[in-house]
Amino acid sequence: MSNKMWGGRFSSGPDAIMEEINASIGFDHRLFKQDIAGSIAHANMLAQTGILTQDDTDSIISGLQSVLAEIDAGTFTFSRALEDIHMNVESRLREQIGDAAGRLHTARSRNDQVATDFKLYVRDAIDTLIAQINTLQLGLVSRAEDEAETIMPGFTHLQSAQPVTFGHHLLAYVEMLGRDASRLSDARKRLNECPLGAAALAGTSFPIDRHMTANALGFDRPAANSLDAVSDRDFILEALSAASICAVHLSRFAEELVIWSSAQFGFVRLSDKYSTGSSIMPQKRNPDAAELVRAKIGRILGALTSLIVVMKGLPLAYSKDMQEDKEIAFDALDSLSLSLAAMTGMVGDLKVNRDRMHAAASAGFSTATDIADWLVREVNMPFRDAHHVTGQIVALAEQKNCGLEGLTIEDFKQVDQRIDSRIHKILSVESSVASRQSYGGTAPANVLTQAARWKSVLTGQTHEPRPLGGKKHGDHGDGGVE
Repeated sequence: MSNKMWGGRFSSGPDAIMEEINASIGFDHRLFKQDIAGSIAHANMLAQTGILTQDDTDSIISGLQSVLAEIDAGTFTFSRALEDIHMNVESRLREQIGDAAGRLHTARSRNDQVATDFKLYVRDAIDTLIAQINTLQLGLVSRAEDEAETIMPGFTHLQSAQPVTFGHHLLAYVEMLGRDASRLSDARKRLNECPLGAAALAGTSFPIDRHMTANALGFDRPAANSLDAVSDRDFILEALSAASICAVHLSRFAEELVIWSSAQFGFVRLSDKYSTGSSIMPQKRNPDAAELVRAKIGRILGALTSLIVVMKGLPLAYSKDMQEDKEIAFDALDSLSLSLAAMTGMVGDLKVNRDRMHAAASAGFSTATDIADWLVREVNMPFRDAHHVTGQIVALAEQKNCGLEGLTIEDFKQVDQRIDSRIHKILSVESSVASRQSYGGTAPANVLTQAARWKSVLTGQTHEPRPLGGKKHGDHGDGGVE
């Protein structure tokens, strides 16, 4: 039998394969709240403009609320034969209130209806993701305050470069996540134009009030061009782009957790809550939660790439290709939400081995740059010359199989006679990080100032920087793990 919603032109129903490829209810059923909200706004507008009677409108709205209650209660039966969420809702509405249900679709099309539903869904998803990002940021800020004086090696090329504070390292991700939230917020602003009333592609001859429906649904304005309104998917492309960048940031942090929790590094430990074992090697503690967060970027970026490919060759206006937008978008947004939740849990769960971090920061001649800076500052040596002299000092320390702090003043003078005993004051990793007080630097005081700034931004409250003098390396038991 032909589909009753559009079967006037057709004498028979679709082939089973056609139904299989055409039906979207298997995934777009999750748009039910947005679809019903849009229909209620549309019905109210039709009544206000005199296109529908108030009796029909009241009946429609009451019926839609009943359908919503059924779906919420899990008693609604979705039908593949009815293709999508729009037809499923409308069909059930007709069963409940009769012919008045058929008047609801006046002055709209499934083209503007799905665009409206999807925008409402993506807007809600963005709001949720931004809230999750802010929660993760607050978790990182709190840990950064705790670890403001914890010294660890800073890396370039994954080689020990200069000592930094662990709090400073954590705040780097707070900055990244701040940009992620900002990108999502910008995407939300641009998507907040209402397609409803654009109808199939050309608008409608009915005297509708699109500003009224836009306002009722929380949009800033109606979309200004009916062709663009039904064919635009920029809003989900932009959201997926921002989501992909955020997932990259989470993946980078997850990679560091994997590395840091290895036996070779031993900087951090994840508890049993975020670790798994091996079915054959009883000693293993695998950071699977971090590894899975690291992998999610593949799904999220894949969704963005897939949708760009879908959209790249479509002429205006709507084409059925665009039905492929939702399933991948749902999966990508779900994946980012889950990754943010998992990362927030791991940040709170993390145990830090300050002694191990300190020892690693002290190795590898990490304060060599401090020597070069001292030569520039105290001996008035050009930096390139200072760099060369420092390289010779490092080579001498390697020869003597000691750290820079193990060199005597005679050793230093063997390289350059102008060096005096003051050099020893700047060789410790504590001295190194404390000296990095330039704006954005790793000094503990800077970490606390930036942490307080972020708390103020994220909570809308004013926070004074926490005073220094908290726990330091060696200031705890249990092998350096607290």
